[in-house]
Amino acid sequence: MDNSQVLKGVLDVAVLSVVSERDVYGYELVKRLRELGISEIAEASVYGTLRRLYNAGEMSAYLVASDGGPHRKYYSLTSQGFKSLKVGLSDWASFVSAMDKVIAVSQPKGA
Repeated sequence: MDNSQVLKGVLDVAVLSVVSERDVYGYELVKRLRELGISEIAEASVYGTLRRLYNAGEMSAYLVASDGGPHRKYYSLTSQGFKSLKVGLSDWASFVSAMDKVIAVSQPKGA
């Protein structure tokens, strides 16, 4: 199954969820999503999502100096971001519940 279309629909929730754990910079977020099993995620998709969520006021950002290269931009959730995460998680739970019902219909009876 091609997960790319499903991922597009839930990437905001995935990013908000990971950032809610602790402040992260872009590539750290990509690595964390991959560790959690979203292995097909493109870096460009994550960075685009970060920019969009930041511009929407759901994240704040700050720079931290790095010993081994350029400064890193860390992202954290704003109160609006936490509200969006809560709504997104509720929407996801409803979707999963509905899909479970759809899948149950297709299961062979008595097998």
